[in-house]
Amino acid sequence: MDISEDSHVLLEQITILSQEFGTSDFVRGGGGNTSVKNETIAWVKPSGTTLSDMTTDTFVALDRQKISGLYQIDTPAEPSQREALVKDVMAEAVISENKARPSVEAPLHDSFDFRFVVHTHPAIVNGMTCAKNGRKICADLFPDSLWIDYIDPGYTLCMVVREKIKDYQKQYSKQPDMVFLENHGVFVAADSAEKIRKLYSNIMSTLKEQYAKAGINTSLKIPPVGDPEKAEKIADQIKRVSGNDKKCFVDYCSQINISQGPLSPDHVVYSKSYPFIGQPTEQATKAFEKEKGYFPAVIKCDDIVFGTGTSEKAAFLALELAKDGALVEQLAEAFGGVQYMTDQAREFIENWEVESYRKTQI
Repeated sequence: MDISEDSHVLLEQITILSQEFGTSDFVRGGGGNTSVKNETIAWVKPSGTTLSDMTTDTFVALDRQKISGLYQIDTPAEPSQREALVKDVMAEAVISENKARPSVEAPLHDSFDFRFVVHTHPAIVNGMTCAKNGRKICADLFPDSLWIDYIDPGYTLCMVVREKIKDYQKQYSKQPDMVFLENHGVFVAADSAEKIRKLYSNIMSTLKEQYAKAGINTSLKIPPVGDPEKAEKIADQIKRVSGNDKKCFVDYCSQINISQGPLSPDHVVYSKSYPFIGQPTEQATKAFEKEKGYFPAVIKCDDIVFGTGTSEKAAFLALELAKDGALVEQLAEAFGGVQYMTDQAREFIENWEVESYRKTQI
């Protein structure tokens, strides 16, 4: 696929933005996505890639006319069938030599008229989006933004947000440049990279000011592990009781106030919905696995928190999202306390093929 000089400039700009917003202040693991578009083509971050590692060659080019066909098709009511159909339609829209799987939220990116779109999940933002009073606080702090009550990610989210953007445009004669998603994150859209930076800077500084007023620290204080030898012994015990000790990896840190429930899709994917608390004996962990359907990804034992996984990176990410979740809960206290995802929302993520794919890519 030949790329014009103007398109190459756009790709360079969105690559720089992706790397800037791919830090741990904005996303964890493979979370978040970015795009840039002209009149006919949208270049979108592939599913399962990390923003910090994006290059101009990584982006998947999509035919916008073919994407628009997705808005007219009749989709099955059954979620797995619906998402499979959408995946096939998106694959057919790929026109670049890079045939990687485009982000599932590509149609949502296409719904913005703005040239650049950057979607992230900052803890600073999710302290509001995961809070009981999040909607009200958002309306007070960001009156020109659009708030979306929790919707399952994927096609359903794309279509709901698309309609909400249309409604907003009818009312205000313009599109929103900030869309906050309950228990999820934020979309920021603009016609220039500099405007994206300014909008994000305003979001982050405004929220940090609110946390400061509430006397809440915007960082998580994690002291060194007091007894590393004890931590290693428990880590070895976790590997043994996993039933697959050769493929069980463990990472750990000192005690943090880990989240007691599902906060967002990313937290469910990498840290699972619920932690195990107590001594990780074989009997206790098997009982947990029987009840929850999975071996715990996060374990809190005495004054140590462990992340587990089938690779070093999976264990690291389980612990990283546990830390992120602890910070989100800490911040949510400024806005009425934390609000967890519903069981229905949690179960959709736990069984969603797209997130399974994204996790295997990471």
